[in-house]
Amino acid sequence: MYIKKILWVVALIGLVIFGVVAFYVYSAMFKPNTAFNNETAYIYVSTNASYDDVREQLVPLLKDIDKFDALASQKKYTTNIKAGRFAISKGMNNNEIINSIRSKNLPIKIAFNNQHTLEDLAGRISTQIEADSLSLIIAMTDEAFLSTNGFSKATALGIYLPNSYEFFWNTSAETFRDRMLKEYNSFWNDERKAKAKKLNLTPNEAITLASIVHEESKQADEQPRVAGVYLNRLRIGMPLQADPTLKFAAYQTPKYKNTVIRRVLNVHKEIDSPYNTYKNFGLPPGLIAMPDLSAIKAVLNPEKHSYLYFAADAKRLGYHKFAKSLAQHNNNARAYQKYLSSQGINK
Repeated sequence: MYIKKILWVVALIGLVIFGVVAFYVYSAMFKPNTAFNNETAYIYVSTNASYDDVREQLVPLLKDIDKFDALASQKKYTTNIKAGRFAISKGMNNNEIINSIRSKNLPIKIAFNNQHTLEDLAGRISTQIEADSLSLIIAMTDEAFLSTNGFSKATALGIYLPNSYEFFWNTSAETFRDRMLKEYNSFWNDERKAKAKKLNLTPNEAITLASIVHEESKQADEQPRVAGVYLNRLRIGMPLQADPTLKFAAYQTPKYKNTVIRRVLNVHKEIDSPYNTYKNFGLPPGLIAMPDLSAIKAVLNPEKHSYLYFAADAKRLGYHKFAKSLAQHNNNARAYQKYLSSQGINK
């Protein structure tokens, strides 16, 4: 009888212990443990991050970090960290959170346009993926990569076609660059290459011209006409005489660095630079900015006409007046110069 009582007590204690353990396991694994009000929170785990790095981001998101620590250790997450962008949904338990941040790396959409230099582009991309701007610049300007793929530092910006793309957040600089080259090669299909060849342009030259067209006109409906003017000039051996190339050349000099040129003057036409298309014939060595896709398509599908000149239209800002003769162009140009002077724009 005494032994029976002891066995009952032992059994009861065992049940209590089991209950406590079961409750602890339930709390650690299956009890909701989020502390945020939004439907979803995100954490960004860097390459080579430690568990402490991950934990630092989780502390404000979880009600009980200690129970999470215990389960993370048991499931060996603490020694098997995965890089990437991960989502934690409101109401998730620790088991679900660990499963999510261990195996569900979420892609992100990145977008870029209107970047004037590789440095600008690197800065823009570095705010959207893990790679920093320095590693991006090093990858983008790698001479072996450029020469192998038919580019120079002057034409390298042309690889990066403005659009939106899907990447993993922990994408490296080299992976980003290589993916952009793949997109570039996909864009330059046989049909587009044939169109460029018909215009006596290589893809690099077409994008260089598109960068000038883009800087002249942001109006997609006018860009084919602007492209037609420049192609007419190239065809007859006339200098491009593109004002945006003068600005680009000026900005490379100490005198004009960190300034904004609002009015192109005769002094700018005297700048000694291969990008000065008043002094030099043909296309400049490379892009002066990142052109929109509309400008590239405008170059490949130019409007056929006999215009050789255009000047900004003071009565329709953003657009231009086109002319076949120099006399008519001078009249148009004087009208716009008069408008600039009336606005106090003298440089």
